[in-house]
Amino acid sequence: MRLENSITEEIFEDELLARGIQLFVKRDDLIDELISGNKWRKLKYNIELCRANKNNGILTFGGAYSNHLLATAAACNRAGLNAIGVVRGEELNSTSNDTLKKCAALGMKLVFISRELYGMRNEKAYHEELSYEFPNHHIVPEGGANYYGVIGCQEIMKEVTTKVDHVFIAQGTSTTSCGVLLSLNNTQKLHVVPVLKGYDAIQEMSNLLRRSGLEEDWVNDTLSKVEVLPEFHFGGYAKYTKELLNYIQNFYRTHSVKLDPVYTGKAMYALMHELKDARYNNTKILFIHTGGIQGAAAIEKQSGIRLYD
Repeated sequence: MRLENSITEEIFEDELLARGIQLFVKRDDLIDELISGNKWRKLKYNIELCRANKNNGILTFGGAYSNHLLATAAACNRAGLNAIGVVRGEELNSTSNDTLKKCAALGMKLVFISRELYGMRNEKAYHEELSYEFPNHHIVPEGGANYYGVIGCQEIMKEVTTKVDHVFIAQGTSTTSCGVLLSLNNTQKLHVVPVLKGYDAIQEMSNLLRRSGLEEDWVNDTLSKVEVLPEFHFGGYAKYTKELLNYIQNFYRTHSVKLDPVYTGKAMYALMHELKDARYNNTKILFIHTGGIQGAAAIEKQSGIRLYD
């Protein structure tokens, strides 16, 4: 299974242009309707490994509205592989929301577990239990946060032909930001926007890079290219405010680009706030759109605000 590369397009803001700032958006959200954005990047080589090892399929983890679960279900369906999703929340079922319904419709077997047990999702002993219950499945961490996910995300910057000075990205598991970081040269800066409240971005990136086999001294030196913007989580993961929703709505009306309230809306809000600083004058900025739009429908229902009118 092969999906096409995404385009890079320029976004025009009069105020930015007056200061010599060019803003580009890497439209990974346009890669695929279901296997959207960085989700495909993180799954690509996991699927190849699964096939090479002749595994029956992929077993992975996620919450009730997980874009990663849905992308895995769709990717495995197209690749002819089994998909098993271990879902946080034993009170849920396959009809609890549209995301879980779509996962089930695509053939994913959903396993609902308690939040306490879900907290063990990265432990070797629990993986052994799952391997006994579901033999010959390739286990992928929540959000695709493993070596193969990082390698897949390295390809994002390889597709960008414009030479940029600063790269902005929303951060969840740090997989995408680690892959992008490994692709940057010494003059480029990576700005990460954690969507989880209290998330230690540098430590999590360091952990993932070291688990991927990179030397600690090299990791520490590379992380010097990262700037964390921690104050734009809007309350925490999947939390939002009316201000954020109005911003997403106005951005769509102005630029015809859909942002979501969980990841990309927060990151673009942070980017525009950051660009008020004069240090960005006469620079080229890249925003990586990591997809995730499918989850916005539930927030529209909750808030009563139509984001994309």
